[in-house]
Amino acid sequence: MEIQVGEYLISDDKSLLQMDVIQGFLSRSYWAAKRPFERTAQAIQNSNCYGVYDEDKKQIGFARVVTDDATIFYLCDVFVNEDHRGQGIGTRLVAHIFNEQRYEGMLGLLGTADAHGLYEKFGFMRDAERFMKKPPAWRADA
Repeated sequence: MEIQVGEYLISDDKSLLQMDVIQGFLSRSYWAAKRPFERTAQAIQNSNCYGVYDEDKKQIGFARVVTDDATIFYLCDVFVNEDHRGQGIGTRLVAHIFNEQRYEGMLGLLGTADAHGLYEKFGFMRDAERFMKKPPAWRADA
C-alpha cells in the first residue's frame, strides 16, 4: 500500500527499503545502536515495514511492525531523519500504520523514551505496572 503525503511517499513495499539508510539511523539511535546489522536485516525480513521517501526516492523515514496478525502488534524502529523532522511526517507515518485495517482490534505495544506525546494521540497509554522486558545479550545497557 502506498500513499502520497505532500512531497513524500509512504509505502510498505520492502523492495524500496534502503538498508544503508535504515542501518545508518539505527546505529545512532538510543534503542538499536548496538544491534548487529544481521539482526536488523532479519527483523525487517520478518516484519511489516513502512518506508518514507522524498521526491528523489531517498528514504527519509521508517517503521517496523511485528505481529501475529490476530491479537497483538508491536511498533518499533520508528524514525524520521533529522533533516526532515518538524513537518508532521512521523505523525503521518504512524497514522497510516494505525489506520490499516489489519491492526484493528489488536493490542498495540511500543517502547519510547522521547515520543510519548506522539503515540498518546493514537490512544497509547503509559503502562509501567504490567509489562516486563528481557534485554538481548548484545544490549548490555538495556
